[in-house]
Amino acid sequence: MTTIKDSVHDHIEVSGVADALLDTPPVQRLRRVQQLGTANLVYPSANHTRFEHSLGVYHLACEALDSLDVSGVRATRTRAAAILHDIGHGPFSHAIEGLIHERTGKYHDDVDDLLAAGEVARVLGDHGLDPARVAAMVRGEGDLAGIVAGELDVDRMDYLVRDAHHTGVPYGTIDHGRLVRGLTLHDGALVLDEGNVQTAESLLLARALMNPTVYNHHVARISTAMLRRAVERLLATTDSTPETLRRMDDPALRTALRDCEASADIARRLDRRALYKRAVWAEMADVTDDPFGDDPVLDADRGEIRAYEREIAARTDVDRDAVLLDVRSRPTMRESDSRVLVNGDVRRLDEQSTLVRALQMAQREQWRLGVYAPADDVETVGRAAVDVLGLDIDGALVSETTRGQYSLDEFE
Repeated sequence: MTTIKDSVHDHIEVSGVADALLDTPPVQRLRRVQQLGTANLVYPSANHTRFEHSLGVYHLACEALDSLDVSGVRATRTRAAAILHDIGHGPFSHAIEGLIHERTGKYHDDVDDLLAAGEVARVLGDHGLDPARVAAMVRGEGDLAGIVAGELDVDRMDYLVRDAHHTGVPYGTIDHGRLVRGLTLHDGALVLDEGNVQTAESLLLARALMNPTVYNHHVARISTAMLRRAVERLLATTDSTPETLRRMDDPALRTALRDCEASADIARRLDRRALYKRAVWAEMADVTDDPFGDDPVLDADRGEIRAYEREIAARTDVDRDAVLLDVRSRPTMRESDSRVLVNGDVRRLDEQSTLVRALQMAQREQWRLGVYAPADDVETVGRAAVDVLGLDIDGALVSETTRGQYSLDEFE
């Protein structure tokens, strides 16, 4: 058994299969993958890693298993899935996951190939575990998978608390102890026990507050968009492959971007925090009158987004790679599908909770479309973007006037 001092959960005791997996190269790589990607350009202390988070998920999974009185091979499989659940992350976590998926068909929770061979497979075999069943649990499939990859899983419980702790914001505080103890099995399904609706609401409220403050802070989104563009250039102009990219860590990717002529300029900008600025920062109502209907901008794929960028650049006579269009996916709240026991009946959380339905509406109000460009070009790029994208922003666009201050400038 190994005892590790953690900044969030104090002492974590790691034993059995998790202890054996701890020093395998795929798990140790997570020490060099930052949990929040480029968010440390906003919050300088946000330098925690996927390794720390994996330990926290393992710790909470163990608590959930104890509370549910689950033992034997089912518990061993769950502990293995908890410590391994993030080994599929590429460098900078979610920042370039979309690019990796486009080129490999794999998201970070598609880990079958990473568990099927090598040292991880050997450790799992030594503990009587089928790697395919562990990989399925990481994807959210199979018995007890909801503990690690469900609507109200221990993954969310840890990252909300951990991200709030390391950024210093006061919004991620949740009663994860009560949430873990509130999990129960009902007809074979994992649900929240009676009296825990408010506990679940607190998790969703914490996430709703963390989204605009941390996860979708405009500086984090700009730097992420720049990182993606640099990686696109790297893949287009070098022998680097998406498969190689997927297994890099953050330092390796930074070095590759600096050494590639096509991506070096953006790499230097990220190193110096000389970031692009917002030319447009539009609400969903500025983009479409029907947030639930089809829309050419909201539903644009990567090729269509690049076409929009090229057209905006052509109208402003700037380099076509100097315009970044950042279209977030439509907001969802998977946690609202969680099942809770109310008077002996299993109900969906959003059916039971008025607060959750209000948070779903708040998500749509928090959604933003961004267009970013170098500081000298933001005004002309903003005007062109409004026209090209057909935005209805009531005669105003974002223009940065002084560092850290933004105003709305009228345009003709």
